[in-house]
Amino acid sequence: MDFFINTANAQAAGGGQSMLSALLLPVLLLVVFYFLLIRPQNKRAKEQREMLSKVAVGDEVATTGGILGKVTEVGEQFLTLEIASGVNVKLQKFQIAQLLPKGTVKSA
Repeated sequence: MDFFINTANAQAAGGGQSMLSALLLPVLLLVVFYFLLIRPQNKRAKEQREMLSKVAVGDEVATTGGILGKVTEVGEQFLTLEIASGVNVKLQKFQIAQLLPKGTVKSA
């Protein structure tokens, strides 16, 4: 039992850290997470919101499911997408992945 007590005393005597060095690692990790994860994600979300607010009738879009189509009606939460002649699909706005250049749907 004497062996364990001596080890504990040795660790307590020589391993004291200052408060600054104890807080430095967590603060550094938070800064790294902010610049590598949080900030880019917020930037992409802002760009997505701006793109969705600019969607108008006649725009050609690609959905997150890979469907290409032309917007025929735009509402607050939903929009109607013409994916073929006479075939209209109603979907939620957030499902739009990107705006395509004019004429993309005809060539696809």
